[in-house]
Amino acid sequence: MAGEYKKINSEKIINHIVNWLKTYAETARVKGFVVGVSGGIDSALVSTLCAKTGLPALCVEMPIHQASNQVSRGQEHIAFLKNNYSNVTNVVADLTATFDLMRQHLPSTDNEALLHLTLANTRARLRMTTLYYFAGINGFLVAGTGNKVEDFGVGFFTKYGDGGVDVSPIADLMKSEVRTLAAYLGITQNIINAKPTDGLFGDDRSDEDQLGASYDELEAAMEADAAGKTEADFSGRELEVFKIYKRLNTTNQHKMNPVPVCEISDDVRF
Repeated sequence: MAGEYKKINSEKIINHIVNWLKTYAETARVKGFVVGVSGGIDSALVSTLCAKTGLPALCVEMPIHQASNQVSRGQEHIAFLKNNYSNVTNVVADLTATFDLMRQHLPSTDNEALLHLTLANTRARLRMTTLYYFAGINGFLVAGTGNKVEDFGVGFFTKYGDGGVDVSPIADLMKSEVRTLAAYLGITQNIINAKPTDGLFGDDRSDEDQLGASYDELEAAMEADAAGKTEADFSGRELEVFKIYKRLNTTNQHKMNPVPVCEISDDVRF
C-alpha cells in the first residue's frame, strides 16, 4: 500500500465536507456538481463526496491519449458510484482528436522539455474548458480535486487547468488523509494503491517522477516548514526533500496567490 492511513475522525470530516458542499450549492442556487474522473484517488474521493450530497453529480471522463490502466480505473470507480448512488451520472468526452487538431495549428519549439510541459498544461486546460461546458449546460458547479500538498504546498497543478474550479472540497486535506477517507468510503484498493499521476504526458511518469519526492515525503516537509524548521534541522534524504519542497513552494507562489493587480493611486490617475 502506498503510504499509511492517518488517524482522523473520518466520519466527522466526511459529514462536514458533504454538508459544506450541499450548503454552498444551495446558497449559490445551482443544481449539482461536475467532477473530472481520472482514475486517481483524489478525483475518486471528490466524486464520492459530491455523490453523498444527494444532489446530481456528473462524472466526466476526458481521455487524451490516456493510458489504458488510468481509463479502466476511472470506469471502475464510476461503476462503484452508480451502484451506490442513484444521483450519479457519467459522460465520456474524448478530447484526443481535439488536442491533436489544436497541436497541428500551433507552432512548435526546439526546446523539447518546454514543449512537453506546455502541451501537458494544454491538456489540463482543455479539460477545464470541457468541465465548465458541462457545468454550464446543467447548472452545476465544477468541483476541484486538488489536495493540500498539491494546492498549497508545492503548487502541483496547472493554472487555469485543474486549478480552475468553483469549489475545492479536499484542498485542506493532506494526501495521507485523502487515503484514509477513501478507504473509509469503500473506494477500491486498486485506486487507493495506484501510483499518483497527472496523466498529462501520454506516458507512465508518476507525480513522484516529476516532483522528485513522494507525497508522504512532501507532506512531512510541508508540516516541518509550517512548524518553523529550516534546512539546518535535516540531513540526508530528509534534507533533500525539504529543499525540493522549499524550491517548489517558492517558484509556484504565482499559482497559490491571487493574480497581482496593478493598483493605480489617485496621484497617478489624475
